[in-house]
Amino acid sequence: MKTDLLSRKADYLGITGSALCLIHCLVTPILLMTTTVLHDGHLRIGYLSLDYVFIGVNTAAVYFATRSVGSSIIKKALWGFLTLLVVAITLEDVNDTFRLMGYAASAGLIVTHLINVRQHRQQHLQPS
Repeated sequence: MKTDLLSRKADYLGITGSALCLIHCLVTPILLMTTTVLHDGHLRIGYLSLDYVFIGVNTAAVYFATRSVGSSIIKKALWGFLTLLVVAITLEDVNDTFRLMGYAASAGLIVTHLINVRQHRQQHLQPS
């Protein structure tokens, strides 16, 4: 029962998680440069560790969304963008390219989840 609910809502969870991750990634550099709020060590570590929360949320969303996906292209795209996001977040301090890759991966997850939602709706609207 709970798994059924998670499977039905996984795309919405993925869209929300990816959008929040994208916002977080865009706002963090601005906050680090313009405010003293994140200069406190504990608060900064807590704020920056949200990256790993987003990885967890998006992993759960992709897992449950792909359990009921009929299209192998969407399944591969979701797992591919998730892998790209994990690599980008893990290596974002190495090079700025990884930060840009993270933005692209988040946007890719959002778009792919939206396509999956649209396909689910079309499948349910088709007469049997």
